[in-house]
Amino acid sequence: MDSFLPFFVLLMLLVVGLGFFNEKVTKLTGEIALMLFSTVIGAVLLIVEVVTTQQPLTQVIQGIHGINLESFLMDGVLCFMLFSGSCHMKLFDFRKQARGVAILSFLATFLGAVFYGLLFFAVSGLLGLGLSIPVCLMFGSIVAPTDPIAATSILNKFGLPKDTSFLIEAESLLNDGVGVAVFVCFSNLVTKAESEGFFTVLVRELFGAILVGLIVTLVCYPVFSRTNDVMRRIFTSLFAVSAVYLLCEIFDFSGAIASVVCGVMFAYLREYSEDKGAKWDMESYDAFWDVLDNLLNSILYVILGLSFIYILQMPKIMLVSLGAIVCNLIGRSGSVGICTFLMGKLPDGYGKWDFTKLLTWGGLRGGLCIALAMSAKSMLSEDMYRIILGGTCAVVFFTTIIQGLTMKKVYQRIEAHR
Repeated sequence: MDSFLPFFVLLMLLVVGLGFFNEKVTKLTGEIALMLFSTVIGAVLLIVEVVTTQQPLTQVIQGIHGINLESFLMDGVLCFMLFSGSCHMKLFDFRKQARGVAILSFLATFLGAVFYGLLFFAVSGLLGLGLSIPVCLMFGSIVAPTDPIAATSILNKFGLPKDTSFLIEAESLLNDGVGVAVFVCFSNLVTKAESEGFFTVLVRELFGAILVGLIVTLVCYPVFSRTNDVMRRIFTSLFAVSAVYLLCEIFDFSGAIASVVCGVMFAYLREYSEDKGAKWDMESYDAFWDVLDNLLNSILYVILGLSFIYILQMPKIMLVSLGAIVCNLIGRSGSVGICTFLMGKLPDGYGKWDFTKLLTWGGLRGGLCIALAMSAKSMLSEDMYRIILGGTCAVVFFTTIIQGLTMKKVYQRIEAHR
């Protein structure tokens, strides 16, 4: 099976079958169920390999990775995942919490990457991994962005207060672009590209992407707003986000940031038009992006679940994984804790310590982290790349499964002591 179709059928079988089983039996959050059950299936296949001469897990993983996951994520679906998340933002609500969202999205992401990198550099020294500070800082930027899909779908299930829920969702959406910008800057240090300095790269990646996102949106939105065909609205949005990502690839800007800008602009202009009295049938448009978003994320979580057991076979991966998880928790809590002193009044009456605990345990990681880790392959040696990829998968697995499953209890405990 050398083509993509057989593995797509296999992935969809798991998405549908595991999703249906979860709906009727376990009733977990969808993302958690897909990753957890896929991991169990991977473990079963690995046991089959150990006790027989067959290699089902190896064949499946090699087939999946044979479709070039890095290209699938970075050049295929990432822009649509980012747009679909940001195009539903309520920008009028954003104005109420602009300060908090900006501080968490920018400062917490940057500080989280730096804290994580420095902590993992110490872990690298203890384990004899031989990672340099620039590589560890790049690793920190990979795991710094929180995932909007996992965060909102899990947190909203147990009645998180409206303002706090919006703040977490908005931070998760905007810090994707910030995380990519920080990743580009730190990866530039790893490759020792001296033609451009750190801040030059940051400005070019960030502001170039913003400019492309704004221009393409302003060109495409008149068609979106004036057509009466709901399908044409969907096609226009697909064209817009594809175009901004392609242009950013050509001009060496951040396509991820531009995709978020494009989605935010579509959300703002739509909300502005509706506030001025425009009456559009947007049900099909919203449903399309919801379906596409859930499909792409479901496939990604199944891939991650199947690959996790395979990754655990790497040398020292258990110690690396443990170190990565601990560094993530400390780095996230430290960055959020500092930000609480700059945010002013916290939403819904939370104190600084309770707010820090909530956002630390609610800081789930997802597909962007894996995509960034895979994109680092060309910059690192094979051993370093396996460490970065294994540690990233461990953080994504722990935050999605362990933190996701226990988030309700953590939230209830915080509320009980307020």
